[in-house]
Amino acid sequence: MMTTKIESVTLNDGVKIPAFGFGTFQIPADGSTYQAVKEALNLGLYHIDTAAAYFNEAEVGKAVRESGIPREDIFVTSKLWLQDYGYEAAKKGIDTSLRKLGLDYIDLYLIHQPYGDVPGAWKAMEEAKKAGKIRSIGVSNMTPKIWNSFVPQFDTIP
Repeated sequence: MMTTKIESVTLNDGVKIPAFGFGTFQIPADGSTYQAVKEALNLGLYHIDTAAAYFNEAEVGKAVRESGIPREDIFVTSKLWLQDYGYEAAKKGIDTSLRKLGLDYIDLYLIHQPYGDVPGAWKAMEEAKKAGKIRSIGVSNMTPKIWNSFVPQFDTIP
């Protein structure tokens, strides 16, 4: 187990996120993700990043749940994929991520790609945050031009 503590950054809503984490992009869901996340957690990397589009949320969640580390000490990031954009679709996508992860909440949930009904998805994410399903919400893969076309419409700033 690592003895050094990884620094954190405070998001604009007050949630602290570890500045360094372990990403699971392109790790297959054939037991490899479970093993990799288990090892990352054993090394003290308590920020784990996954996404609906990575198809490995279930293995990430299993490793988190079986780690023996208190859930509040592990920061889990996941992302909503394009097929779940729009208000109703995003509500289902959030619940699907939670179910696959097997967790009561996700620490950070992101709009993965800024295409389609991003405002509708964002509204569903804001509601999920208020309901305690998500601690913090944000965006990824946004250029400044795309940011300026969406974010001014949001009630919550990413």
